[in-house]
Amino acid sequence: MAQAIADADFDAEVLKAEIPVLVDFWAPWCGPCKMMLPIIEELSEEYKGKVKIVKVNVDENTEAPGKFNVMSIPTFILFKGGEPVNSFVGAKSKEDVKKVLDTAA
Repeated sequence: MAQAIADADFDAEVLKAEIPVLVDFWAPWCGPCKMMLPIIEELSEEYKGKVKIVKVNVDENTEAPGKFNVMSIPTFILFKGGEPVNSFVGAKSKEDVKKVLDTAA
């Protein structure tokens, strides 16, 4: 299951992680975010130990989304070695998300 994190946890959980991290910037009222939820949950299990997947609620956390210029949700940013290496906005197919994850796994 994808881990929910707050701004206070962002550095430790994402920027200092030993494996690549996909951050899902989302909100509970966002339709495309809800569409992506089952895909993200499946992928968090499939990529366990290779890529960590975390979720940041943009309504409750504004620091990280602001720092990474998140303007629309869902926005997904893939971090490797503490740096953003790939990103996409909006709902995607599971296969499309896997292609992004495979670039870092």
